[in-house]
This record gives sequence, C-alpha cells and structure tokens, in this order.
Amino acid sequence: MPHPNAGSSEGENRSPLSTSKSLLGRAREGDSLAWDRLSVLYAPLVFYWCRRRGLRESDAADIVQEVFQAVATHLKPFRKQEVTDTFRGWLRTITENKIRDHFRKAAHEVDAVGGTDAQHRLAQFPAPSDSGSAVSEDDWDSRFFRRVLDMVRQEFEEPTWQAFLRTTVEGRSPKDVGLELSMSPGAVRVAKSRVLRRLREELGDPLP
Repeated sequence: MPHPNAGSSEGENRSPLSTSKSLLGRAREGDSLAWDRLSVLYAPLVFYWCRRRGLRESDAADIVQEVFQAVATHLKPFRKQEVTDTFRGWLRTITENKIRDHFRKAAHEVDAVGGTDAQHRLAQFPAPSDSGSAVSEDDWDSRFFRRVLDMVRQEFEEPTWQAFLRTTVEGRSPKDVGLELSMSPGAVRVAKSRVLRRLREELGDPLP
C-alpha cells in the first residue's frame, strides 16, 4: 500500500460499479444498480416532499412510485435548459405535478359523489400544505449527504477518507489533519480533492 504522503492511485479501491460516468449517466443507460442507487438517494426526499404537502403515508408512497416511473420514462431524453438546472429541481417539479394530479383526482371523485356524504369524504383528504413535518429541508439535505458518503466510502483507503472527513466535514485545517494522519498538508488537500471529485462524479452535474 502506498504511503499516505504519496497519495492513492486514481483507481483507489474502485468498486465494479464505479466508472467515469455519473450515477445519472449510468441510470440513463439502464444500469439496474445505478437505478437502485438513485432510488436509495432520492426516494426518501420525494416521500418527504409529499408528506410536507399534507399527503397521507400511503398516498405519498404511491406518488413516489409514480415519480420514479416518470423519471424512468423521461431521464434519457431530458436535457437541462439552463446552467442552474439540477436533477433535484427536475425531480421536485415532477413530484409537485404528481401531487397536484392527486388532489385534482381526489376533488373530482368527491364532486362525482355529491351531497353530504361527499363533504364527509372531502374532509378525509388533506389540503395541500407546506407544513406537516418536523423534519426540515436542511435535515434531509444532511441525510442525503450521508447516504452519498456511505455509497462511496468503500472506494477509499482510511487515510484518504479521514483526511476528507476532517477537513471537509469537520472544517479543520490540512496542517492539523496532516499532523494527526502523518500526511503532509499537500497530501491532505489532494485526498480531500480526490473524494470531492468522486462525489461530483457519482452525482454528476445533473442532467447535462
């Protein structure tokens, strides 16, 4: 194993799934493992958005399925129109559309029944709302980041990973981290850069 100061090779502990293409790129090509990863990363976020808009758990779960069916259909031909476009933003737009469809369908069903019984059924449907969850968007962002880290963790040797965590997550200086890990400050910065590059590679610049 190379000395930490020398840095690790470009292909350090790469898993068979890891390629030069992003997770989204592999999903576009029908890679089932990439789709699994995409679901693990984003399905909880879609579920959170649904619950935040007031949907019951069962309805939110149904919409998660509908959202990912739409993603499977439209991911390959989709191209972002602006530099600021992101997969997350696109996913949220799809989710909001599915939520609106859900409430329109619910309202239509109530109108079709009519009368007092219809009013009783209408009361069973939650109104669209931006509240209803004690978990904040920042909390979900943190959980998302941890899931991404868990996915790429196995691809790096421990000194490289610790250099990344202690500088990026803990916000400590390369000099201090280097003293703890017997690495030069430059090697710490290289390790940090390598992991960050892998994270960007995995997520990609969404929807290029």
